[in-house]
Amino acid sequence: MNFLAHIYLSGNNAHIQIGNFMADGIRGKHLDHFPSDIQRGIILHRAIDTYTDAHPVFRKSTKKLHANYHHYAGVIVDIFYDHFLAKNWSAYSDENLEEYIASFYDSLKENESHLTPKTLGLMPYMVQQNWLSSYQTIAGIKGILTQMDRRTQNASRMRFATQELVLHYTEFEQEFTAFFEDLKQHAQAHLAANF
Repeated sequence: MNFLAHIYLSGNNAHIQIGNFMADGIRGKHLDHFPSDIQRGIILHRAIDTYTDAHPVFRKSTKKLHANYHHYAGVIVDIFYDHFLAKNWSAYSDENLEEYIASFYDSLKENESHLTPKTLGLMPYMVQQNWLSSYQTIAGIKGILTQMDRRTQNASRMRFATQELVLHYTEFEQEFTAFFEDLKQHAQAHLAANF
């Protein structure tokens, strides 16, 4: 899953959200220099990724992309699934999406002392370009994928992946909906077991 899903699956605890959000850039098991709830968020992120990669519905989605995008297929589906979460936000939350996003950006600023250098470097671009809100539209997703493609010197060809999103839109959305119900339950159980 990508940024929006990771934040959402953290519940309402700001430190768990932040840990989950920035976990991709954190290696190893020695997390003691982070506050305990940020540690929980990092561990939750890893549990979400492991569960996602092995889930048959997620794998079904990635198979549509393997021929053209190879090992980038999972990254692309992560972005597609964030699109469907953003697009259908009202089905998952009573909170307005724009207010939810603004609150998360504020939380990042308030907790800068806990953020990794990678997250601190990413944050101004993310906020200025409002990445989380841009997930709501196909054009926004194309912009995100184009930025990611540039980081691979355009070798991934991710900038073209919205063509498959449009072609298989209904299937991808149905797969997301089925998968996300399972993932929500998994994340909630993980949080409850690691309180």
